[in-house]
Amino acid sequence: MREQLGLEAVPDAGTVGDWLRRQGKAGAEAVQEVSRGLVEKCLEPEAEEVILDVDATEIEAEKQEAQWTYNHVQGYMPLLGYVNGVCVAHEFREGNRSPSAGILEFAQSCEAALLAGKRIYFRSDSAAYQAEVIHHYSQAGRSFSITAHQDAAVKGEVKNLPEAAWQPYRTADDLTTDREIAETVHTLNATKEAFRLIVLRWKNPQPSLFEADRYCYHAVATNRKERACEVIWKHNERGNCENWHKELKIGFGMEQMPCGQLEANGLYFAIGVLAYNLGQLLKRRVLPASYRTATVATLRWKRYRLAGKLVRHARGWMLQIKADAEKWLTLQSARLCCATLRC
Repeated sequence: MREQLGLEAVPDAGTVGDWLRRQGKAGAEAVQEVSRGLVEKCLEPEAEEVILDVDATEIEAEKQEAQWTYNHVQGYMPLLGYVNGVCVAHEFREGNRSPSAGILEFAQSCEAALLAGKRIYFRSDSAAYQAEVIHHYSQAGRSFSITAHQDAAVKGEVKNLPEAAWQPYRTADDLTTDREIAETVHTLNATKEAFRLIVLRWKNPQPSLFEADRYCYHAVATNRKERACEVIWKHNERGNCENWHKELKIGFGMEQMPCGQLEANGLYFAIGVLAYNLGQLLKRRVLPASYRTATVATLRWKRYRLAGKLVRHARGWMLQIKADAEKWLTLQSARLCCATLRC
């Protein structure tokens, strides 16, 4: 490995840290360019609509320059954009920066990495409940579903809903729930047109003596055309972001940062995203379809942890591995796919 990389020795942790600090922001931007080059290979070109999920995640780190997050811990708050599990863009941020800051500009940078001519469906939590975001995704070829802030205006709209408007809410599997669903029309002061406000309510299990309303509410702003329950089903699928965050942070070791400086850690995080996208490319273009949703831990267990040895035979080298027929055929197929893959 040292010969292939042109290294005289494997660098120790201190040397790697020095390199991260020297490269800094410029290095992170260069790695992001490489990562964006993989995105097109991972996406499905036949899909007419692209679902873009934007979400922030917290990385706890007691580092020299780490700021306090809204959860009262020191760390960082990177913002990430996913399309079906592929990280199309990311921004490594300080812990005290709000996820809502600059979210439209970030979403537009995500769009720049997507295939042209596709309809874009934007999903996010209440950090994106802003007039400029809603206006942008109200244009032709775009749609959105965003968790709404339960401010005074939204609460007023919910209270004005007649009792007859509430209907039983059923899951996508047609299972009954203890929730009810209704919808109305709402607008923000700076939006140019109104949008749908879909509301779920359920009885508060611990009602307060000082609150007259005995219900809890969840509201979603959207311009989608489907039935209200279908919009909720689609919007709830953005919960997969937590699984993708978990894979990136735990599967690829991004839950801990190595340096005390923001820009050095930003480069380290960019390398982690690059490795994550390489894993997505491996599952989509090299391995069988059954591995599409496999975690990197599963890949390591089933494909990488094989006993083998190099044997000198007939003036050549032979790699002998201990594997059953199914595993051997998968490895052989993956090897041929890697040989023909062009990135």
